Amino acid sequence: MAVLVRPDIRYHASWIVGVAEFGRQHMDGSGPAADVAALTHGDAFAAYVDLLRADAREDSTRPEGFVPATALWMVHEGEFIGFLQIRHRLSPFLLEQGGHIGYSVRPSARRRGHASAALQAALPVARDLGIDRVLVCCDEDNAGSRTVIERAGGEYEDSRAGRRRYWIGTEADAGTP
Repeated sequence: MAVLVRPDIRYHASWIVGVAEFGRQHMDGSGPAADVAALTHGDAFAAYVDLLRADAREDSTRPEGFVPATALWMVHEGEFIGFLQIRHRLSPFLLEQGGHIGYSVRPSARRRGHASAALQAALPVARDLGIDRVLVCCDEDNAGSRTVIERAGGEYEDSRAGRRRYWIGTEADAGTP
């Protein structure tokens, strides 16, 4: 099953392959936008990893309206399989549409429980960041993500602009069946 790790250059090759699988699909939880073509070069990728790690610090420079966020990657058997990002607080946009946690699993690794394992693993991390309840959102028509969120203990609040909004407690037994 997938484990969460901090972004690391050792996943460079599988990250490039994994990101290519997304094509033009949006990659929730991937962090700051990057020129993926430029990241095929090792030095550029290392700088990107540093940027992702720095984004978790309160004092980091970020665009207006963006909040500090902890980037984590889903890894299975030593290969990058997806993104997960924990936003440390909610901006007005994140409260309406994005939530505290965003995630994406590369297409070839979907429907194997990786997103469920990653979301469960992210809850204690969010708790350690001082977040008592996380907001997790998904598109109305994304049945897979809806199931992942509900299995983690997500309590549906409402839908806004085509996005379902769920709250999950981060206490030690949150989401435990």
